[in-house]
Amino acid sequence: MHLVAPDILAEARGLTGAMTGTIAVLGFALWLFGWRWHRFWIVSGITLAAGLIGLNAGRTSGGTQVMAVGILLAVSAGLIALELAKVLAFVAGGCGAWLAVQWVLPQAQELWAVFLCGGLFGLLLYRLWTMLLTSLIGTLLVVHAGLLLLEPLLEFDSVGWVTQNVPALNGVVVGLVVLGILLQSASAPDEGAAAETKEKPKKKEKKKKPAHAHPPEHGDGQGHDHEHGHGTGHEHGGHGDDHTAGHGPAPAPKSKPAKDAPWWKKLLTGQKAA
Repeated sequence: MHLVAPDILAEARGLTGAMTGTIAVLGFALWLFGWRWHRFWIVSGITLAAGLIGLNAGRTSGGTQVMAVGILLAVSAGLIALELAKVLAFVAGGCGAWLAVQWVLPQAQELWAVFLCGGLFGLLLYRLWTMLLTSLIGTLLVVHAGLLLLEPLLEFDSVGWVTQNVPALNGVVVGLVVLGILLQSASAPDEGAAAETKEKPKKKEKKKKPAHAHPPEHGDGQGHDHEHGHGTGHEHGGHGDDHTAGHGPAPAPKSKPAKDAPWWKKLLTGQKAA
């Protein structure tokens, strides 16, 4: 099994250095930020695939509105890309489970239940499958583009070298895919902590109450003012201390910083806090 295909390298030798470098940068971004930018990747990929399918269908049917069919199909697929991705994950998980059970147990029956179970696992592990797919595609793009860039610099035959070192290259690709999954899971934002930080200001606003004005302690009469003026300074000072201690503003409780979830928990589908 050739993860790094020599045929693709032979066909891609005609690409310019700028195009090859762009492919390498795109593959690196896909490998490192696959899950963080997964909405962008999903919408872009489905839109591009739908546009190519529309152009091919319009060309084979012999219609005159080939460009219109491709653009309309691309826009329609892009608008429902995120919802369509969940459907594709369900179908892919179900088909994978169906083929695996049929390969292991050829005489198995009631495979529709296997298909449904595989589809449910595909939805539950949607984040893991997305990380795996983006890491694999990004690794393959980087390796192929890197070999094409190094071929004129080091003056070696990349196609022949890949053919002779298939096991080593397969091991390198698998290791890079696993490393990409770990980096994506470690850098993935914690949705639960983000939801808690958004809810904290709302709770603080609910707890705040309007401040009530304190009524004056002394009347406006002259006799009372006279008696208050001849009072001892010690009693007045003590009253002021008690008043300050009793009605002083209480210190606000310090909020504890939210702890990030472990990286292995980020592989599963995050649930938003209610």
